[in-house]
Amino acid sequence: MSIIPSFFGGRDPFAMDTWDPFNFNNFPFSTALSVPRPQFSNETAAFVNARIDWKETPEAHIFKADLPGLKKEEVKVEVEEGRVLQISGERNKEQEEKNDQWHRIERSSGNFLRRFRLPENAKMDQVKAAMENGVLTVTVPKEEVKKPDVKAIEISG
Repeated sequence: MSIIPSFFGGRDPFAMDTWDPFNFNNFPFSTALSVPRPQFSNETAAFVNARIDWKETPEAHIFKADLPGLKKEEVKVEVEEGRVLQISGERNKEQEEKNDQWHRIERSSGNFLRRFRLPENAKMDQVKAAMENGVLTVTVPKEEVKKPDVKAIEISG
């Protein structure tokens, strides 16, 4: 039984090239939003869609990606125009020695690329990223919501 509801067409809505949760015109998610990635081979398919969690707190948007075995030098975090956060990287294939006999290869290798459109309240110039124990954490602070000034008006007459 799939944990992905049928109104997503059986697809993971988070696996799209750029997912914009703030554009309600795209709901339910259309398969037309998917961008095929011919630059990735079948052997890398397991690593292409790196799983990333996105949570919003009162202070920030926080992204967490499990990237076991990757060094911070192998991962890129970039901010594009239009409030798009891009997380990408590459895991290289292990070098094969001439005399090695492989019995099973299950760990994936290759490239991954995920893009997220952030809301208007994201401070794109203050994005921070840290990698610890194979977990990438990207923090995008939010602008404070200003409470409207209320001014009492005296009623004459």
